[in-house]
Amino acid sequence: MNIDEIELRRLDLTVLLVFTNLMRLRKASYVAEHMGLTQSSISHSIKRLRETFGDPLFLRTPKGMEPTAVALGLEPKIRSVVETLSQAISAPVIFDPASSTETLRLGAFDNEMTTLIPRFLQVVRSDAPGMRVSILPLGRRPAVDALEHGDIDLALGFAWSLPRSIKQVKLYEEGYSVVLRQGHPLAQAQMTLEAYVSAEHLIVSPRGDHRGIVDDALEKFGSMRQVTTAVPQFLPALSIVATTDLIATMPSRLVATQAGRYQLVSCPPPIEIRPFTVSAMHHERNSNNPMHQWAISALSEIANDAAQM
Repeated sequence: MNIDEIELRRLDLTVLLVFTNLMRLRKASYVAEHMGLTQSSISHSIKRLRETFGDPLFLRTPKGMEPTAVALGLEPKIRSVVETLSQAISAPVIFDPASSTETLRLGAFDNEMTTLIPRFLQVVRSDAPGMRVSILPLGRRPAVDALEHGDIDLALGFAWSLPRSIKQVKLYEEGYSVVLRQGHPLAQAQMTLEAYVSAEHLIVSPRGDHRGIVDDALEKFGSMRQVTTAVPQFLPALSIVATTDLIATMPSRLVATQAGRYQLVSCPPPIEIRPFTVSAMHHERNSNNPMHQWAISALSEIANDAAQM
């Protein structure tokens, strides 16, 4: 697609902002309200975009403005231009937690919500009382997508591989513990491999899989377990284990903070299971964002304190 200088002059910053906001909000009325413009101004900008790129770009549907394939292809390039311009004209941002009224948007699974977020909110209430925090229940892939699209500021959790645009700061390395209810037939005995594989197991899997990293480890020993139940989140899993003869193998920090609350007992697994790293992830465009840096620093301190307890 060749666009000459005359066409480029038609694409001022307002037009580009209309495009990026339409991609995000999908309704012209929402974009007008968000940008403080009239509906007529939005329509005029859309017309200029369509004439410049020779494509409808957005199709009206009952659900709003649906982007065409051309618009989807243009979105990362135009967003990059807008972000570069924004950084070029913006004065250095100073973040003062004590006076901040910003909203920090986090994506996390319920493991991190339970082990990190409560302590983090205590820090926020103490050091940044005017700040608001929004937390979305996002697992690995959805969290990365949300970071890419700018829907969240930070994601907490782990991922074996990440796109180059997503950076991560290690918070801690996590292992596993076996949990079972008090009074369980296996609760008084040492958890041998034979006893472990003979029990009925519950697994936490957002996709409903009945196989996980534990099964890979067991396979190396020529063993396999009976996974009879899969649930999408950790806290419901703990509740189920507390009221059944199912056992579960879960992240050790989660078990340490919640076993007493659910009246569970715990023990190390009878096999070695590869640990995983819990990190704070952010998009590279926000690497120098002072609010994000402050939040990551606070989360790192919380993780270190917990490791020393």
